[in-house]
Amino acid sequence: MATDALETTFRREWPRILAAVIRFTGSLELAEDSVQEAFARAAASRERELLINPAAWVTTVAKRIAVDTVRRDARLRQRLPLLAVDDAPAPLGDSPAGDDRLGLLFATCTPELPPESRLALALRFVCGVPTEEIADAMLVTHTAMSARLTRAKRQIEREGIRFSPADDQELLHRLDDVLSTIHLLFTIGHTVLVGEELAATSITVTAIELARALRVLAPQHLETAGVLSLLLLTDARSGTRVDDSGALVTLEHADRRTWNQREIREGLDLAAVALPGGGRFALEAGISGLHSQALDWSSTDWMSICRLYDRLIERWPSPAAAMARVIARSFAYGPAVALDELDALEPTLGGAASRNAIAARADLLRRMGRVSDARAAYVRARSFERNGPVRDYFGRRIDELENRAPLNTEARLEDDRH
Repeated sequence: MATDALETTFRREWPRILAAVIRFTGSLELAEDSVQEAFARAAASRERELLINPAAWVTTVAKRIAVDTVRRDARLRQRLPLLAVDDAPAPLGDSPAGDDRLGLLFATCTPELPPESRLALALRFVCGVPTEEIADAMLVTHTAMSARLTRAKRQIEREGIRFSPADDQELLHRLDDVLSTIHLLFTIGHTVLVGEELAATSITVTAIELARALRVLAPQHLETAGVLSLLLLTDARSGTRVDDSGALVTLEHADRRTWNQREIREGLDLAAVALPGGGRFALEAGISGLHSQALDWSSTDWMSICRLYDRLIERWPSPAAAMARVIARSFAYGPAVALDELDALEPTLGGAASRNAIAARADLLRRMGRVSDARAAYVRARSFERNGPVRDYFGRRIDELENRAPLNTEARLEDDRH
């Protein structure tokens, strides 16, 4: 089967196939392993049925793999009665807004699991995101995330937690988890952890599709408007994040004339709906909307953006929000003020947030004219970075600083004020 066709099937059909195999086995871990192995076999198969109906082929093969695994593994023999004999896919039930992926997201976000585990499981098993990328998105170490997923799977096995369709009341209670999962999925695709491409468009498209489905499902919930607004306003700028050579372009130097105006208009309309609710995603959408409305970098309303970040910190006191607030305040009040705030914040950070702080420090030092310190910080930031365009951007900054004569700090600070 062609690689592109198989990748499309994996992205679109993974939730439905996984749901069917979970129902069949009664085990999340066994289902995931079986579906992954089935897709691996599909990549090497030339069977006619695979070409005709890839999803049905993978579902059937995954169930057979599950049965074989149980028969081989004495520790799993007690699960044999759970395995059905019918190979027909078992539907999860009526999917919310007609989207199987959304239905499985709601099913995975069961209140029987801790909140952080629900999000991680949803990203890992519904969206197929690698553990390391989930760890980065949730600002924890890879080891900590692996342990969290392992504990969650053991709890599922130990307590016999079954993933089943949620009723209307349960949907409402699980909505915040699903909103967070969709946003994290977009974040993971917006700047990929490893690779020579800046972003993974297939992932960001999926996140926007899920956000639209969620908006249809719960139109009265203002945060569904907020998350869709945030994703659209962010995606509207995606075409200018790299130049023709693939080099990273910062927001300061982006060609705003080529931003997607349709997405911006829709995003701004949704932000106007969401902001009165004062939710996390509404506030983030408001910040993104101010960036989208600025005609150029110098026209950015940094004071208003800082005020929105102050409200966001009250609503969602996270490392990501705190870091973004420091950066915004550097443009409103100067890099020296922001550097002091970063010094106070950095000891509390870990994982990806800690790496992001190194890059932020490098930029603040550069803008303050502290050339050698800035260069050292950029070298350190590059040593941690595995995304090609971002790593190359740090390299260009290092080259610029090496070729630049040290500036008078007081003169540089005066320039920054203007």
